[in-house]
Amino acid sequence: MSELEISKALLEKKNAPLLTGIMRGTEREALRVDPAGNFAQTPHPPGLGSALTHPQITTDFSESLLEFITPPSHCMDDLFDNLTAIQKFTLGQLDNELLWSTSMPCMLGDDASIPVAEYGTSNNGLMKTRYRVGLGNRYGRTMQTVAGVHYNFSLPSAFWAFLHNEENSILDLQSYRDRGYFGLIRNFRRQAWLLIYLFGASPVMCPSFVNGRKHHLEFVGTKQQSLGLPYATSLRMGDLGYQSSAQEALFVCYNRLDTYLKTLSCAISTPHADYEKIGVKDDAGEYLQLNTGLLQIENEFYSVIRPKRTTHHGETALSALRNRGVEYIEVRCLDVDPFSPLGISETQVRFLDTFLVACALQASPECDREESDVIAANQKRVVNQGRDPELLLTGRDNKPVKLRDWGLNIIDTLRPVAELLDTVHKTSLYQESVEIQRNKLLAPETTPSARVLSTMESRDQNYLEFALQNSREHHEALTSSALNEQTILRFEDMATESVCEQQALEEKNSGDFDAFLNDYYSQYKSCN
Repeated sequence: MSELEISKALLEKKNAPLLTGIMRGTEREALRVDPAGNFAQTPHPPGLGSALTHPQITTDFSESLLEFITPPSHCMDDLFDNLTAIQKFTLGQLDNELLWSTSMPCMLGDDASIPVAEYGTSNNGLMKTRYRVGLGNRYGRTMQTVAGVHYNFSLPSAFWAFLHNEENSILDLQSYRDRGYFGLIRNFRRQAWLLIYLFGASPVMCPSFVNGRKHHLEFVGTKQQSLGLPYATSLRMGDLGYQSSAQEALFVCYNRLDTYLKTLSCAISTPHADYEKIGVKDDAGEYLQLNTGLLQIENEFYSVIRPKRTTHHGETALSALRNRGVEYIEVRCLDVDPFSPLGISETQVRFLDTFLVACALQASPECDREESDVIAANQKRVVNQGRDPELLLTGRDNKPVKLRDWGLNIIDTLRPVAELLDTVHKTSLYQESVEIQRNKLLAPETTPSARVLSTMESRDQNYLEFALQNSREHHEALTSSALNEQTILRFEDMATESVCEQQALEEKNSGDFDAFLNDYYSQYKSCN
């Protein structure tokens, strides 16, 4: 990895405020379970409003898989205050249920026992549900019960304007910003294995998750009742988790916005043999999936990072990017932190900010298919063997390099960025966050994945017992103090408004769904 290239002018204290405008937000997923840790079969709690239209509390694949969305904010305290409030309010609306504390799910039955999320009768709602039906038919519903944390991040316009001026670029500012974000994304993908090592917390799972499927796992722990691998970090990010073997042949080009749009659009528009066998509808006319392409929509592409733009009503994510460019990026390779009631910590966020700013500032050569395959192979090694002290990865020069050595080199490049962020915020917490992660490279036993296994061993627990105890402890921590009345009223108002909004959509958008879907898919043609 080359040295980080930071403009000397950016390091000047007078320019440090260019980074005070970083916008950040999180999307934390969590399964609802009963007090014994069984998968909840209850519908979405009515006190949480409409999962289709609520801005902060929704569902992911299943009716039982909640998703908590914090509004974007410049302030770190706001992010965690919001995430705390959302989860505290949610727990107050659950009927004797807990939020599962880990990424890998509780004990599961067969696919039919996992309820797909329901979003009402509007065309938008029907599409969300039928898309999930398609995911279940393509990959099985079990895989869709995996939870994660997504981190949304954007650099301020002043930051991009400063670099634009420093470079004397002839591009307009949005085009320059798009180029900068795709450079960030390429660097991120090359180094995302480090985040999987540092924050991976799913080295083990319940055997029910792989019931009837071929796997490479072995029984681990003192009780020998849980499946995992001795040096695994994030099985969620591996072949058995949120990855798709069908997508392994898919090459998405991150060199420019137009190549990204084209390669993803082709994956949506081009039929895939395995999915043609499923068909779009059954004999009764019920949807089995939205289409027969390799991807039904762009969200089906299981990437570690995505460029994003807020969509307008009825607009595809790719159309929004084509029409208005990149607004922010979404980091998607983070496991739920099982040792935090919120699923993510401030120290982790400070490191992510440092890492992402460094990815934006470092030179970022274009990436071809060969390098993309190397990136995928490195990720797979870290997922399965990341804590092996002798593990070798393929470096940027295609030569083998020890994970620890490469990781320490990356950490060294982050230090000036952390110092810059500390200068901006008048703190030392960014540099401290970098040093905490450096120590994980020197002492693999301090990583979250190692701590999961050591905690199970010290408690003499299997995976389900470990996760359930943590779930109960997190519940106690979050409910030990009450939300203030003003915050409760705010969430109650949001819930009521979301129900009204869904009803309005159902009155307005109840026309022919096939025609609605055809209009929706026609947008992808303009992205090719």
